[in-house]
Amino acid sequence: MAKMETVVTLPYKQGVDSLNSTFNEQKAAYFNDPEPSYEERIRHLKSLRKMLIKNRRNIKEAINLDYGIRSNIESNLAEIASSILAINHMIKHLRQWMKPQKRQVSIGFFGGKSTLLAQPLGIVGIIVPWNFPIYLSFIPIATAIAAGNRVMVKMSENSRNLSKVLINISPEYFSDEKLSFFDETGEVGIEFSTLPFDLLLFTGSPDTGKSVMRSAANNLTPVILELGGKNPVIVDPTYPLEKAVDRIVFAKQTNAGQVCLNVDYVFVHESQIDRFVELIKAAAKKMVPDINSPYFTSVIDDASMKRLDNILQDAKSKGAEVINLSDQEINHRDKKFPISLVINPTQDMGICQREIFGPILSVRTYSEPQQVIDYTNSHEKPLALYIFSHDKRQIKTYISRIMSGGVTVNDIALHAAQDDLPFGGVGHSGMGHYHGSEGFQSFSKMRPVFYQPRLNLFSALNPPYTGLLKKIIDM
Repeated sequence: MAKMETVVTLPYKQGVDSLNSTFNEQKAAYFNDPEPSYEERIRHLKSLRKMLIKNRRNIKEAINLDYGIRSNIESNLAEIASSILAINHMIKHLRQWMKPQKRQVSIGFFGGKSTLLAQPLGIVGIIVPWNFPIYLSFIPIATAIAAGNRVMVKMSENSRNLSKVLINISPEYFSDEKLSFFDETGEVGIEFSTLPFDLLLFTGSPDTGKSVMRSAANNLTPVILELGGKNPVIVDPTYPLEKAVDRIVFAKQTNAGQVCLNVDYVFVHESQIDRFVELIKAAAKKMVPDINSPYFTSVIDDASMKRLDNILQDAKSKGAEVINLSDQEINHRDKKFPISLVINPTQDMGICQREIFGPILSVRTYSEPQQVIDYTNSHEKPLALYIFSHDKRQIKTYISRIMSGGVTVNDIALHAAQDDLPFGGVGHSGMGHYHGSEGFQSFSKMRPVFYQPRLNLFSALNPPYTGLLKKIIDM
């Protein structure tokens, strides 16, 4: 099925012109009511959840239109259900997160009181990618609302149909001064990142993340950057290979591999490479017997299809072994790309130089764990590290010696599904965290307050510093 177009009448003006007016409206509202109560925040979180639940069918249909074919199962699980569960977690824990934290008073300040308050920052800007447009917008929105902020959201140019749906339904649940969505109509993204937000969250590629950070720097706007990364999988030779292969294929076929946390390359012990290829062929045919099935998601656009095809052609032309696991040709009409392997690519190949972000898997062989460590550490820090092993010492060594944004042991990407764990990158894969209590803190000003008691012992240290006072200070 080719990508279809839909037209939805917008309830208010969209585009660059409306950015400043909405920002100013939210800023004025923030100054008028800078610290929403616990009850208000809970009400807003429940409204956000209701907005998602009541409109889930239209939302999924819009995502499907944007992709061409987006697996309904993936939209249900990875977008709707995951977002609702995260919002439920925030509702459950918000009262505890909002409590002022008592801190220890330093020596010499007897009778004083130190407190840490979580207060709203003000206006939070969120720039959303196309690959999981609900999950990667609603969880940050919910976190920002839980922290008491107001939110402006810029959707992707590849999410035009979804953007229109969200723009239409949002006013039923929130005023513009609380939450506002923006469609990418041309120059919106560039202008959006120049607004003087109190916090800006961007999810996307490292190159675009650098541009966003440069724009934010002009306003000294703090940023949370959730970027991509060439995420490695390490398969210990003592781990059941069939189990590892099944989990790798499941991850790689999810959203046609268009996941920032997805497997980019896998390390297989040299003694197991033939068995690995045999098993992964069988697993791929079992899970994706037909890439033209509606359960296998389309690649997002023609440019991405061409990029993926070029990756394979480049690898072939430079001598790599390329294996089509689907035994099906590329379907350009529906943008369906077969799951493929590239065995032991060399560094001059494009597949080694940038994130794959599609249903292609690079496979590297190794003989000793140190080879894995050295290779991974010779590249930028990945967003995630995946280790298949039951050897606790070896697991600890890999976690200690290879830095990444997060780690899942004996599966793929599941650390990001834990609502009580923070999620974020490191180095080239991003900065800052959201999810869980750490996310609430990231979207808050953790404001230190010291209360000096009526009896101020510190005043005994007032000058002039002579006699006994000088001796005490010197001592």
